[in-house]
Amino acid sequence: MRSRALLLPRWAKAVVVLVVVLALVFTGLRLLNRLDGVFGTETHDRSGPALLKSVRDLSRYDAASGNFQVVVDLEKDAKYLPDAIRGTRTLYVGAGSVDAYVDLGKVGDGDVRVNGDRTSATLRLPHARLARPALDTERSYAVSKQRGLLDRLGDLFSDNPNDERAVRELAARHIGEAARDSDLTGRAERNTTEMLRGLLKSLGFEKVRVSYEAA
Repeated sequence: MRSRALLLPRWAKAVVVLVVVLALVFTGLRLLNRLDGVFGTETHDRSGPALLKSVRDLSRYDAASGNFQVVVDLEKDAKYLPDAIRGTRTLYVGAGSVDAYVDLGKVGDGDVRVNGDRTSATLRLPHARLARPALDTERSYAVSKQRGLLDRLGDLFSDNPNDERAVRELAARHIGEAARDSDLTGRAERNTTEMLRGLLKSLGFEKVRVSYEAA
């Protein structure tokens, strides 16, 4: 009796072809990495000179700065597909700082009062505010990054396969929230008060009163 050849359905053949193609692609990538190690690579900086686009005067007093660190666990799933096929999960440690400042440029003539013999001064300042969080890329790093099969394939054809913009923005947002929950603005106002008192007393003022009531 003649043995019959095993007939596979079309979907099974497509899966087999896909697996073979993926194996060839990953084998080629490993071979390229080995060739880079053999022949070595060189880096050339052909950047142009930095151009000054604008200049603006600053009138704010940076009175305090807080350093923060947050662990971001960002997961993105696709509907109706398992995580092994489509989905990402990134564990990222974000470190950054937030400055608290008092905008002295908003102080008007009516906010500063000096007595006749210039021994007493009263200043009314705007409340301290928080600057935008500044993420420190040198101290921030990805702990782990899990990606589905389709996401890995997309990285091969992407201009920036290691784009971490979303997780960095999330880390900066959490750092900003932590700064708002802290006493950073209160400390900035206390530091500003001490700075102005020391400055004005060195100019001969005996009594200096600083309040934060202006809008």
